[in-house]
Amino acid sequence: MSRRVVVGVLFAAVLGVGGWAVYKAEQGRASLRAAMAADAPPEPVHSATVAPPTIATAPAPNSKRLSVEKVVSARDPMPILPPDPGPLQPGEVLEFTANVGELSKVASLKLQIASRADFLGKPSWHLQAFAHTMNPLRMVFELDDRFDSYSDVSALTSLQYEMHLSERGNKVDSVQRMTVTGKEPASPGASQTQVLPGTRDPLGMMQFLRTVDWSKSPEVHGPVYDGHKLYEVRASLRGAQSVTVPAGSFNASKIDIRVFDNGVEMKDAKFSLYLSTDSARTPVLLEAVMPFATARVELTKSH
Repeated sequence: MSRRVVVGVLFAAVLGVGGWAVYKAEQGRASLRAAMAADAPPEPVHSATVAPPTIATAPAPNSKRLSVEKVVSARDPMPILPPDPGPLQPGEVLEFTANVGELSKVASLKLQIASRADFLGKPSWHLQAFAHTMNPLRMVFELDDRFDSYSDVSALTSLQYEMHLSERGNKVDSVQRMTVTGKEPASPGASQTQVLPGTRDPLGMMQFLRTVDWSKSPEVHGPVYDGHKLYEVRASLRGAQSVTVPAGSFNASKIDIRVFDNGVEMKDAKFSLYLSTDSARTPVLLEAVMPFATARVELTKSH
């Protein structure tokens, strides 16, 4: 996986799928601008379609074990603390728009708490996210992706993570059942992925950050599996400030997020997440400064 693809995937780990869509949108942005400047039809965007993770040989069929020995070498995994479920409500829908550089509304994003129910006998949240590119970018880079997470209600650790990707007509489906012991059976049609205790997927991590009492825990950290690789994510409180987005003005807590690959911090991308300070702790804004673009993912509607 190239460095830029890694950055895009890590961005997804910060805000569900927001950054992934922004990264994919950025791939088409340069081509679109060049074509407009030349007053000619844009060239097709060439990008690698995300392939399902390779399943390595393991003791059980249709399973794999991640090589994670160095991921949390700097410190122990984040303790599994029982979160305050108050901010999370079944049926909640949050809609966002992504702006990249000087281009606005390059992608629409939606985070949804579909339900709270049992998954393979365990109480869980069913979390969903959707990403779509918007015109004029959509004319050259059509993206319609859906992500599903089944996360444990007590700690939002991942039970199953799904990626259903449709990018420029290429469709890829990946369904992965998370297991710490390697003994939990995979659900029908899923592969088995062995991870560290406390591992969350991108959607579970996003919602987990809303449950943290930042006045008591100014920093949290732990493993996040993005569907391909395991990273360590560290999030820390950086104060409060007022932010204005299309959905309105909010008093928000600013959370800085750092990502580590095999114990080494990825320093070519900086992320800040803003959570409203009310009881909902709604994610209202994500700012990302990356080598190829500066992006803002802004809340447009909540219902």
